[in-house]
Amino acid sequence: MKRILFVNDESKVLDGIRRMLHADRKRWAMEFAIGGDAALQACEAGSFDVVVSDMRMPGMDGATLLGQIRDRYPSTARIVLSGYSEAEMTTRAVPVAHRFLTKPCDASELHSVIERVCTLQDLLSAPEIRQIIGSVTELPSLSATYTSLMKALGDPNTGIVEVANILGGDMAMSAKILHMVNSAFFGLAQKVSNLRSAVSYLGMETIKNLALVSETFRAFAPDARIPQSVCQSIQLHAQRTAAIVSVLPGDSKTRDIRIVAALLHDIGRLVLASKMPDKFCLLLASTGDHSREHFELEESLLGTSHAEIGAYLLGLWGIPDLAIEAIAHHHRPTRVPHSGFDSSAALYVADLLDYELEAHPQDKTGAELSEGDRTCLETLGVLPQFAEFRGLAFHACNKSS
Repeated sequence: MKRILFVNDESKVLDGIRRMLHADRKRWAMEFAIGGDAALQACEAGSFDVVVSDMRMPGMDGATLLGQIRDRYPSTARIVLSGYSEAEMTTRAVPVAHRFLTKPCDASELHSVIERVCTLQDLLSAPEIRQIIGSVTELPSLSATYTSLMKALGDPNTGIVEVANILGGDMAMSAKILHMVNSAFFGLAQKVSNLRSAVSYLGMETIKNLALVSETFRAFAPDARIPQSVCQSIQLHAQRTAAIVSVLPGDSKTRDIRIVAALLHDIGRLVLASKMPDKFCLLLASTGDHSREHFELEESLLGTSHAEIGAYLLGLWGIPDLAIEAIAHHHRPTRVPHSGFDSSAALYVADLLDYELEAHPQDKTGAELSEGDRTCLETLGVLPQFAEFRGLAFHACNKSS
């Protein structure tokens, strides 16, 4: 049974949450703490899977509380429940919170978010993933450039010039970032030719995510037995999927998350190619380079797939939690509840569309959907829009090619 802790400085608010989630009392062990000090005492008495905290509390505010929980209990999922007037305080919680909810929050939304973070926790702590990652004698380390960049971006006083100078010290990363910035999925009105302009156009958070994309692909050197064309194909598919996901409908606030998730969604395949080449070669021999069904064979052979493996590694490297969720579920998005066409659903659709377009590059109508994909699209509520999505994808891929 999952243990959930709710924190607020007003007992009436906690009583309201208790009533709102009354139906979940048999599946979740819920506790309620008045204030940050009481919350930490509850955590010391017994670990929690999820902590949901208010932001504005006297003494210890939500950002401080969640920061301490992150440091002491890193496996606990941390959710902020904040009001519209608390934007400045919520910004302080960005480094320490996995999800953000805005008050007033109804029962279905709160339930859905808790359910999703619990599902992701279970998925990424599965014995199969721990065994695979544990069998890797050495995970790639991130470069000094990336480490310096993350340190600089963690300082609110860091400016555009300083970030551009750090990036400029690494030719490979600079080239990759400028290439991605000028790709079709960012849709900039003019070509960006220097790093200062890139940072200025896209902002610090997007540059940080693009640097992670560049660093991640550079970190893995596949085994000599695996053709270079395989890794090139993985990267090309990632770029096309990002181009597609950028034109699909969705919340503009999560557009960058969707793009980064698309660029990194198959990174688990590079982990397998680099660190488990024998099994990767066996998978290639069974499915070929371009088959969407390789994830099912991975599950049969390994007990898990590249989706979960990649999400686990990227979680260690600090990629945003919403992107991790999208990556982990990009072949099986119906494992989690959805409210609208969110990042996980969009990545699944974009991945499916790119494989269709690769198989039928000149055909806007694409191939007939498999029964599994049709059922999944129906469950996500987007089957009637799929033909429209296919047309958007056709133009996006032709534009970016």
